[in-house]
Amino acid sequence: MFGSKIDLFNKEWLDVVFAKKNKNYGAYELRQSNAKNTTKSLLIASAIFILLFVGPKIYALIAGILPAPPPEKMIEVTMQPPPPINPEVKTPPPVEPPPPKQDQIKFPPPIVKPDNEVQDEEPPKLEDLKKADPGQKTIEGDPTADIVQIAPAGEGPKQAQVVEDNTVYNFVSMENPPNYPGGLDKFYKYLGDNIKYPPMAAENNIQGKVLVSFTVEKDGSLTDLKVERKLGYGTDEEAMRVLKLSKRWNPGMQNGKPVRVKYNIPISFNLAQ
Repeated sequence: MFGSKIDLFNKEWLDVVFAKKNKNYGAYELRQSNAKNTTKSLLIASAIFILLFVGPKIYALIAGILPAPPPEKMIEVTMQPPPPINPEVKTPPPVEPPPPKQDQIKFPPPIVKPDNEVQDEEPPKLEDLKKADPGQKTIEGDPTADIVQIAPAGEGPKQAQVVEDNTVYNFVSMENPPNYPGGLDKFYKYLGDNIKYPPMAAENNIQGKVLVSFTVEKDGSLTDLKVERKLGYGTDEEAMRVLKLSKRWNPGMQNGKPVRVKYNIPISFNLAQ
């Protein structure tokens, strides 16, 4: 009875369906542009799918054309062993400090004891603590006493005086040795990024290590830069040049104060194979 299928989206059928109806409502226009919008969506989706599928292969092809980055230069640091402990050196006995300038009232921390060992003691009164500092035992102060420092065994107390410590310490025996901001890895990276292989050394295939030493001052600056073991052909001068451009280090600390510390480090010069 029906020789062919009816395409309700055909423009002729649309006019029949929407005859004498409001064609400005939206459905009429949507059905007219339906085929066009569907084709456009399929093309966009196909392009995105092809790009996602082919993109990694294109990236791998481009990455293979670009030259590989140069190998990183390895910087070795030689750590010196700590000095041996001398058993003959004995610690001097403690020296009894002189009386303080201000009175002290015994005010020890509480200690838990059995009931049979407990002895009633009068706690210090508030009026007494206003005139004195709490301490481990009651000591009568000497208002005329000077501030003193404890001297070594066999010597009497000396008047306190500020003595600047300009001793150059060895970093092995330090409480807190000096370090480059961010750690030694950052320092090695700084050397690797800034050292330029001298042309004379490269032409003569010179490879090896330049041993340098320097002093990290109290403010973190580097002084007394020296080449302890030379390699020659411009490598010694290049090592000194890069060290002079280094930023300030974090100074070494001894007894809570910054001190001067000597530091040794080998700088390697290796030609990339």
